[in-house]
Amino acid sequence: MTMKDAIASMKVDDERVRITEYRLPPGSHTGWHRHGMAYVVVPTQGGRLRIVSKAGESAAEMVVGQPYSRPVGVEHDVINDGPGEIAFIEVEIKALAG
Repeated sequence: MTMKDAIASMKVDDERVRITEYRLPPGSHTGWHRHGMAYVVVPTQGGRLRIVSKAGESAAEMVVGQPYSRPVGVEHDVINDGPGEIAFIEVEIKALAG
């Protein structure tokens, strides 16, 4: 199966955060990438994603309203091989309050 690219829509990009909405239609993926910042994901449309990393494959259940965070340096490809679209807001943290 040929993968389509996820749809990314930048919402905010300032000195403190970068906020991007990602929409993954069935058969789409983000492409292999490394997170250069710590980040928080807030699911807005749920479903199960397949995560491919150097350590192997795993599944991530995206539940609307249940955010999670990850540290800087995460490397992976995020794939929607399910039947419905999945969407989330990603908040990358550039600077900490202080």
